[in-house]
This record gives sequence, C-alpha cells and structure tokens, in this order.
Amino acid sequence: MSQIGFTLWFTGLSGAGKSTISNLLAEEFKQRGLKFEILDGDVVRTHLSKGLGFSKEDRDTNIRRIGWVCEVLSRNDVIAVAAAISPYHEIRDEVRSKITHFAEIYVECPVPVLAERDVKGLYKKALAGEIKNFTGVSDPYEPPLHPEVTCHTDGRETPDQSAARVIAFLEDRGWLQPLNGRVKEEIKVKA
Repeated sequence: MSQIGFTLWFTGLSGAGKSTISNLLAEEFKQRGLKFEILDGDVVRTHLSKGLGFSKEDRDTNIRRIGWVCEVLSRNDVIAVAAAISPYHEIRDEVRSKITHFAEIYVECPVPVLAERDVKGLYKKALAGEIKNFTGVSDPYEPPLHPEVTCHTDGRETPDQSAARVIAFLEDRGWLQPLNGRVKEEIKVKA
C-alpha cells in the first residue's frame, strides 16, 4: 500500500511538549521509511513567517502559512506535522477545512506546571508582566473543543506514551499500516 498524506496539527501552550512529541513521531516515521516534514512553530517563524509579530492578525497569518504548507504536503502524500501554539479555534478550523486527512492533537499542560519547568524563564517574565502578548498568560489560548488526540504532558504520561497514542490513533484511522507483530499497547517510540 502506498503512503497516505495527512496532517498532524499539534496545538498547546509554549513548552507543553509539541516539538518533543513531534520529534518522537519523526523517528517512528523514519523507521517506517515514510516521507514526512516537521513544521515547528519556532523554526517557521524564523524562515517562513519572519517579520510577523504576535498580534492576532499576525498569528493568524502565521498559522495560515503553516496550514498551506501542510495542505500541499498532505495532498502530495507526505505526512505533515505542524507543532505551533495556534491559539485560536477559528483559524485552526479554517486550516482543518482545507486538508482531507487532518488530525488535531492537543498537547495539554496547565500554566503552573509549565511555569515550574520553564528553563527559559519566559512564564516567570510573562506572569510578572515583562513579556506582553504571551499566550496563556496575557494573550488568550482557546483549547480545542474536539481534538482527535489529547496528550497530557503534565506528568500523567511520558512523551513516549503520548507519541505511542498518536501512532495508535493513526493506525486505527488507517492512515498508517500497523507494523507486523506489534500490539498497539506495546508501541514504543524511541527517545
């Protein structure tokens, strides 16, 4: 069977684990010999969306750009993995409406946990009012209403477990072929 193109859209607050889980999935896709691209929010802002700020309009433009790249990749049978905060329902739904095989993955972690483990100190600065327009603190974040998968990265599950749940979802959906001899509960994505 040939590869099916699809988009995994990771959304969640800064530091929740979107990139970590995406990179674990990339290793699994690589092991399976699949074509894929990771569109990490920080990397995209450096290259594709350079010059955009953090107003709602600029955030929406950034997400539309990522969405367009995902749409092109997916329709050409490449797996697109987007890991961007993407704080607003409306724009995520707009992107979803343009991509045939689309799954929203909510990487859920509360601000107090994120602030506690924040190595860059961004949450501390944002909570002190030193950083303006910080999503989840001084700017809104609208959690998905009906994500296909929710990953609980507040300590309830490890990044490997979160990645394994996404792989199980993809196999159940028929977007990935199960590997021979592997039971879903035993899926272990290498760290």
